[in-house]
Amino acid sequence: MESPATPPRREPVALAEALASFAELWSPRIVTTVNDYDVRVARVEGEHVWHTHDHTDEFFLVLDGELSIALREPEGERTVTLSKGSVFTVPRGTEHKPSAPAGASILLFEPTGTMSVGDRHEEVPGHVDATTGHALS
Repeated sequence: MESPATPPRREPVALAEALASFAELWSPRIVTTVNDYDVRVARVEGEHVWHTHDHTDEFFLVLDGELSIALREPEGERTVTLSKGSVFTVPRGTEHKPSAPAGASILLFEPTGTMSVGDRHEEVPGHVDATTGHALS
């Protein structure tokens, strides 16, 4: 179920329980909101898609596993690797492609309504959910 305006939770959310409540990969769940931002969790494995968010930065926190983010910047292409507990912000307008060959769990912080495949992207493969986030059940 799409949820562009999930209200803030009135009770604590255990992130491990939230992640255990779904199995889909690259399909973020909204755990709460902060002002006009969603706090989303996702299970990821394999590769996402090259994409760009034209109007917003994208914040990543690795909860478990390891996430790599390939970046196409004016200086050239590079990859950052995030281990458990690491954070990274992809600046708006930067083409990027997350991947997690061995799988990972991540937390994302981005404006409500932000598409998981950005404003511009390659063809979206079947294993990637093009969504603004799903409500946590």
